[in-house]
Amino acid sequence: MIRTLLWLAGGLLLGGIIHIATILTLPLLAEETTWTRVSALNARNQLVVLPPVEPGQPNPLHLDPELSYGICQLDLSEGPAYLSGVLPDAFWSVALFNEAGVVTYSTTNRDGIGQTVEMGIFNAAQTRLLAQQQIDIAEGLLVVEASSDRLFVLVRLSAPHHAMRSRFEAELSEISCGPRES
Repeated sequence: MIRTLLWLAGGLLLGGIIHIATILTLPLLAEETTWTRVSALNARNQLVVLPPVEPGQPNPLHLDPELSYGICQLDLSEGPAYLSGVLPDAFWSVALFNEAGVVTYSTTNRDGIGQTVEMGIFNAAQTRLLAQQQIDIAEGLLVVEASSDRLFVLVRLSAPHHAMRSRFEAELSEISCGPRES
């Protein structure tokens, strides 16, 4: 009886280990990831306004059809990146995602920023240079330290009425994203 229970416990333990190992390795084997989907949008160092999500149509980034979106892909190994512009007078949010699609920083206009977004995105080494005053920044710049070099920025806008959506998306397209021009 004890031998049977030991075999049963051993089988459950081994099955649990195999199960956990499989779950943890499957994402590494995926050919299509959030990063590859964003890369396909050609948004490197520029903000691209995404087409509206149609209900019932494929939605690979799992976006809310009621919101307007702008996306920008960045590589901080090339230098600091900046997000700059004026957003419409309605709810908006800005989120930084790492390569795995995990949010590493987020803010909204309800954080007291207002409608102007001026954000500097730095990696750890660039933040040290910034602290040593070896990188010049404008006053009022929101400094964000990213945990990785490869990331993307997602800007969400919520138009109060559907008729205002195209105007909001036009304003969203005016946002600059990427390294500063010298």
